Amino acid sequence: MKKPPSLHPQKAFASFTAALAIAALSVTGISSASASDYKTGHGNPAGMYKIDPDHTAIIFAIGHAGVATVVGRFDTVRGHYRLDPGKTDVRVDIAAKSIDTNQPMRDKDLRGPDFLDAKAFPVIRFVSTQYKKTGKMSGLLTGKLTIRGKTRTVSLKVHEVGAADVSSLPKPWGGYLTGYDIEGVIRRSDFGITTYPAMIGDTIHLYLSVEGIRTHT
Repeated sequence: MKKPPSLHPQKAFASFTAALAIAALSVTGISSASASDYKTGHGNPAGMYKIDPDHTAIIFAIGHAGVATVVGRFDTVRGHYRLDPGKTDVRVDIAAKSIDTNQPMRDKDLRGPDFLDAKAFPVIRFVSTQYKKTGKMSGLLTGKLTIRGKTRTVSLKVHEVGAADVSSLPKPWGGYLTGYDIEGVIRRSDFGITTYPAMIGDTIHLYLSVEGIRTHT
């Protein structure tokens, strides 16, 4: 019998989020007709933006025990971004202690000295060095990622979701907004995190959904 192809963590995550969206529409009673009214904004994304933490998600996936994928997130993020080619300016600060894998005992270990050592290294930071457009709505963002006091160069694939004036939203969320989906791969061993190598994978898949409010052009 032909072995079925394994599902990549990214595809699994995409399928999971799509299922959640369909379930949410069903639960809230939103009809397909009203859902079809949703439109993606295609304005000019140029300018400097402050990250909206309420509409930003930092998600990661890593192999567990050689049989499954554990998915987690960081709940506290702040920063700014400008993705104008030639004037790139991105800084993202993530609170290490805000790691959340939906299991308190595991999260306590992950905050501890064997993993993130959040007490000694409270901030995970990304600072851009370059942004190159790879298509009309896509690009490659390169920068320095610091985890646990170690800094490494990483490259992230960026997809522009939309840009528009959404002043109808109440403060602090309304204004001229842009959003990006970002993905990348890092190795935890590059940052000195090598605990339980036979139980926990080395490769970490990163998925970021970022929304920002423009502060100036």
